[in-house]
Amino acid sequence: MASKLFALDIGTRSVVGIILEEHGESFHVVDILVEEHKERAMVDGQIHNVLKVAEIIQSVKEKLEKKHGKLEKVSVAAAGRALKTEQAEVIMDIKNRPIFSEDDMSRLELSAVQKAQSNLLQSSTDKNTNHYYCVGYSVVYYRLDGEEIGSLVDQQGNEASIEVIATFLPRVVVESLISALKRANLEMEALTLEPIAAINVLIPPSMRRLNVALVDIGAGTSDIAITDLGTVVAYGMVATAGDEITEALSDIYLLDFPLAEEAKRTLNTEEFIQIQDILGFEQDIPKEEVVDSLKPAIEVLASSISNEILRLNNNKPTKAVMLVGGGSLTPTLPRILAEKLNLPANRVAVRGIDAIQNLTKADHIPITPELVTPIGIAIAAKRAPIQYMSVQVNNQIVRLFELKEMTITDALLAANISARKLYGKPGAALSVHVNGQVIHIPGEHGKPAVIQLNGIETNTKSSIQNNDKIELLEGIDGKEGMATVRDLLDDATIKSITFQGVMYIVEPSIQINGKKVSLDTMLQENDKITVETPQTVEQVLYAIHKENYLTQLHPYTVTINNKKHFIPTFSTKLSLNGSPVKLSYSVQENDIIKMETHNSPTLEQLANQLDKKLVDQIKITFQNNTLELSRDCAIVHKNNVQLSSTDIIANESKIQWQDINSSPWIFQDVFRFTEWTMPEQAGSFQILKNGTPSRFDEEIFGGDQLDIVFE
Repeated sequence: MASKLFALDIGTRSVVGIILEEHGESFHVVDILVEEHKERAMVDGQIHNVLKVAEIIQSVKEKLEKKHGKLEKVSVAAAGRALKTEQAEVIMDIKNRPIFSEDDMSRLELSAVQKAQSNLLQSSTDKNTNHYYCVGYSVVYYRLDGEEIGSLVDQQGNEASIEVIATFLPRVVVESLISALKRANLEMEALTLEPIAAINVLIPPSMRRLNVALVDIGAGTSDIAITDLGTVVAYGMVATAGDEITEALSDIYLLDFPLAEEAKRTLNTEEFIQIQDILGFEQDIPKEEVVDSLKPAIEVLASSISNEILRLNNNKPTKAVMLVGGGSLTPTLPRILAEKLNLPANRVAVRGIDAIQNLTKADHIPITPELVTPIGIAIAAKRAPIQYMSVQVNNQIVRLFELKEMTITDALLAANISARKLYGKPGAALSVHVNGQVIHIPGEHGKPAVIQLNGIETNTKSSIQNNDKIELLEGIDGKEGMATVRDLLDDATIKSITFQGVMYIVEPSIQINGKKVSLDTMLQENDKITVETPQTVEQVLYAIHKENYLTQLHPYTVTINNKKHFIPTFSTKLSLNGSPVKLSYSVQENDIIKMETHNSPTLEQLANQLDKKLVDQIKITFQNNTLELSRDCAIVHKNNVQLSSTDIIANESKIQWQDINSSPWIFQDVFRFTEWTMPEQAGSFQILKNGTPSRFDEEIFGGDQLDIVFE
């Protein structure tokens, strides 16, 4: 009976569920289901919203269960873009030492891997080494006194050195994967890495001696893996992929993003592309014209990928490039990428699932490069799964990925035990005072420690099993503790904020023993350290040298006839993350501060804001004609100069306001605004207001109907 496999490819744009059957050495794709995220729950291959991703997984699982029965275990992959590859060299002085032992060599390897991890952390915003798994490392070379050597065991000399390539995976990527699966009532049967999954099905081990690049172009990112000398030597990622082409289509033809995505997908199947822009206009555009308009965006995508391939491959092109993923279907991309890498056109090719050996599929499943990685995950998780085990290291439970036979060295790496600790307990601590609080900084580690596995003394090369207990017994004391001011500060003391659209790094002000110093100053015993961290909006503005903006925050006031008026409408507005705040408001990491200034108002705008009138106007009907009666009702002076309605009134201006023509309008005022005159032969007449008898001196109002009727 065929064995059924269930795998998930959890991507930035969508979740792909796949059902495979294993028939001996071959596989049959039974079903594939793709469901897109309803909102941005994944960013660059990492789960940012476990609940939303779990909902999509649950939906995919339930739909597949209706056709294929109960699904309880699943194989998944960690995104290749999350992998970090670092190279590091460690040199050890071995003069006057006994011959080199296997345990010494293992400790040297551990030191090199942890130095690679340190290099990784220096370029990372996350300084916590506990947040990374080491998922594998390989030794590039051993050297003795500068000469390369196969092994250092039983060797003597002056200097030993080692160089390793180590690959790390953020723990949060794996833990969030496990959490999302648990919420969907699924158990992780096996884990693989996306680049390894694709490479395993497209590039057999016999071909990995060739220097080849595999590029998985998804929606948000393009993942790159490089093979050489029989193994995968580097992983990389660029944040340029299929969405760049969709966005270009959207911009050029004024398309909504989903419609632009649909139009992009038809480029490979239709000669004319039907589009309807946001204004409702429909048109059929020749495929060649659309592809030509996309050339700048395709050039950018090809440049990003080629530059990263060159960076990962020591500034030289690989022998060939394989493209998979939906973005690989971008028209002309293989040719442009070949040009940028100076490769023949036939050395850059799109590979679909038809390139996977010993694979059959159901008729309804398309042959497309988008499905290479999902199928690769299912097959790789079966053939070469990464299992994990739990062990205790000094009473700390750690999880290890079983990429090979696991040893105590792997456990020490996972537990973040520094290689220095293998040489004994820390030296004397360095004690300093930080804002009145005593801080103790531990010293370095010393000579070899004793390692016990389940209570029995052993060495770092010993194999370990699930639930083993490992203990390190301290050896000879090391050097006294050393630290810089920066080592004492947590991430919260250094903030990234945006002010007026520009990002700034806000560092604390540091004094040691009353003298201002930099963050990299070395600490001495009993130093008195004062750390002043900018907390409020006002303090942050001073810290980034933008205190001149504070003068703009003066409220808008105007003095009228010796009485001061405060008008918020014309005052500068201070906001934090879009909400109005005061200067004393606290600022957090990644906050956005803005000041919106307001132009000084004209006299007319000021009068309107204060409910004052510069002009008195009414409309009436006279002799069946509409008339507008208008007269100035105020005279305004500033510095003894009369102002017009369009004059600007600056902040803190002093003006004199005199109301005039305050008497009511009367019937006879009408004659100043009309050319109507009494007929020369007029006889007796009657004055009417709104149809009732009136007088020339009677008060009138807007909307009144006035008439003179001759008898």
